[in-house]
Order: sequence, then structure tokens, then C-alpha cells
Amino acid sequence: MSKTSSGVYQLPNGMWGFRYTFMLDGKQKDIKRTKDENGNPLKTKKAAIKARDAVIIQTQAELLQQPKSAKKRMTVAEVYAEYCDNGRCGKAFGTTRKQDSLWKNHISKKFGKRYVDDISVSEVNDYLSMLYYEEGRAYSYVESFLKMFYLIFGQAYSRNYLDVDTYNTLCVNKNTKFHMPKRKIDEDDEIVSFSVEDTDALDKYFKGTNAETAYLLGRYCGLRINECYGLMWSNIDFDNDCIHIEQQMQYQEGLITLSPLKTRNARRTLYMNSKLKAYLLKAKEASDEAAITIAHIRKQNQTMITDTNGKPISSLHLVNSLPNGKIQTVNSMKYHSRKIKETLGIDFKYHYLRHTYGTRLAEQNMPSHLLCNQMGHASSKVTERYYIAVSKHGMEIIKDKIEEI
Repeated sequence: MSKTSSGVYQLPNGMWGFRYTFMLDGKQKDIKRTKDENGNPLKTKKAAIKARDAVIIQTQAELLQQPKSAKKRMTVAEVYAEYCDNGRCGKAFGTTRKQDSLWKNHISKKFGKRYVDDISVSEVNDYLSMLYYEEGRAYSYVESFLKMFYLIFGQAYSRNYLDVDTYNTLCVNKNTKFHMPKRKIDEDDEIVSFSVEDTDALDKYFKGTNAETAYLLGRYCGLRINECYGLMWSNIDFDNDCIHIEQQMQYQEGLITLSPLKTRNARRTLYMNSKLKAYLLKAKEASDEAAITIAHIRKQNQTMITDTNGKPISSLHLVNSLPNGKIQTVNSMKYHSRKIKETLGIDFKYHYLRHTYGTRLAEQNMPSHLLCNQMGHASSKVTERYYIAVSKHGMEIIKDKIEEI
């Protein structure tokens, strides 16, 4: 059976059929037919579309005549609590923590006591505009609120606390649903990449510091900071010059843990250049030697953390642990960010190393699907930003091309 548009499909025998899906009392109902209202086979696509339209009109008329059952009215707070209890099993810890933060610090105060079926599109849109224009929140941060509203109202609909028309108005219909405010012209949401001069200065700054390993992994592999500090020696394949990204470091309730990656695409294989491989080989040799010469010191300095299976492991397995056994965490880079700003005048964020890595590869015309894979992006639209971004090097190319004209 090969599907076509509008719920119409062709059967193996050359005849046609159609499908129509609708919601009744919060449950999905399907109607499938291969004959028209008179019992005649649907010989053409046009006949199938006509028959489907007739069924839709008839079904909607019947739904309007049915007495509506009284729905239980729920507050937004009750719906969110129900979602937390039953709807987010398997979500990453970082996701649930962000949701709870948005709820406790913002949404609950404004909408918590309101009935979910009593909130209008305009109220939510006005709230999003207030966050963006009046409070000056970042556009990407406000998008998190929009996702929360879709989540809450989707939960309410799935539990039959909203009728289908209300839900469609709030979350489905393009012309009426919740939407983001218009982006400011001067919105600062661009890719930030370091210039060649800045990178040279950073190379000199980090050389010999306790953060040199983390810096080089960001510089030459574009790792996210949590991925970098969660990297284990067992993830590095020196024989094949590659690094397997399989977990990340996170703080959960004040404890350091190794957690699953946030998305499926984040799990990936990266390839080392010769400079990074040579550095990591030397670092591994130093770690192995220290494991023999100062084993007692390493054992005393080690930190026991929890791995992705919930089992305790030693921090000595981590690539970014120092030879003396002391663990390095995602907070280890904060000091260096301040110091770099003071001494070099460079606004350094570890994530900018990732931006720089992606921009450099895009400038070298790496195919977008390969760059998407190396960056671990869930969407190619995110990757496309690196091709649009214009670095200092990119500006020089533009100027050279203009001169050629």
C-alpha cells in the first residue's frame, strides 16, 4: 500500500482507499474505507478524495450532535504535577531540572492556579512578549517557555482536560496557536568564533595549565563542556585515531555523575588530528606512570563518582583528572575564563571553542551532513548556522573575492 497526500492511498490492486483520523473523548479514532457511501469501489484518486471529504463532513456533524461529557477541570499546577508523576519518565536529568526551574521560578506564579481550559492564546503570547521585550530575556531562553506551554497543554489534552477544538486553537492551528514574539533586529544569537590571533593567544595561555587537556579537546574536537569532562580514557581509540562520545559529566543534587547524553545524535565518533593525538598519548603515558610511582597519592586524591549505570567508579578513569588523581570538573574552567578576560582581553567561553571548530570546518567546505554528525546536532538547521556565520577569516575571503572582481 503506497500512501499519497490527504490521507488517500492506492491499493495493490490499483483501486484506492482513504483514512480519516479524529479525536473522540480524548481518544484517537480511525476510519478506513475502500468504497464510497454507495458501496462502490474507489477506482480513482479523485473518487477517494471525494469519498473522504463526505465522511469528514458526516463525522463532524455527528460529533456536534453528541452530548458533551462533563470534563474534569484541572489547574495548570495540577496538570504539571501529573506530568511530573507520569509523563516524563526517561527524560534526561538536565531536561527535568530545566523544566522544574522554569515552572517554579516563573510559570507557576503566573498561571499555576488558573484552570487549564480557561487560558487564552493571547495571554500566553503576551507573557512571552513580556519576557522577551520587557525583561530582556534571550530569545532562545524564551523559546524554552514556549515549549513548556506546548508540553503542559499537550498533557492536558492527552488526559481529556481539553476538548479537541480548544487544543487545536492553542497548539495546532498555524494562525491561532501560541507563538514566539518577533525577534529583535539586534538580537545577539550569532555564532562566536575566535580569530587566528585569539586562538594563538589561547594556545599559549593554556599550555601547561590544569585545563590544557580540556582546552585542546574543545579546540580540535568541538566538544561540549559536559562531554569534555565526562570523557574517559576508554573512550579514546588511539589505534584508529578517534574518540567515542558516549556520556557527559553532570551535577545531580550536588553530586558529580556521568550521565547519558541528552540526544541520540550527541553519541558520535570524532577523529583526532595528529597534534591532539600526540598530546593525549603523552598525557596517557604520564597518567600510567603516575599510577605506578605515586599510586598512594592518586588513591587519596581520587573522587568516587557514579557512572551511567548507577555504579560507583573512580575519577582516575577520566581523561581530565590530573596525574596526581585530583578530578577536574565543568567548574574548572571558570577561573580561566576570568583570567583570560583580565590578561588577554578575550571574552572566553568554553562553548566558543565549539563555535570556532564548527566555523572552521564550514569554511573548509565540509559537507553539511558530515559537519552535523561531527557536531552531534539533532537538527541540520542548527548546523547551517555555521555556514552562515562569517568569521574574521571569512571576512578576509570576502574582501579578497571583491578585489578579484
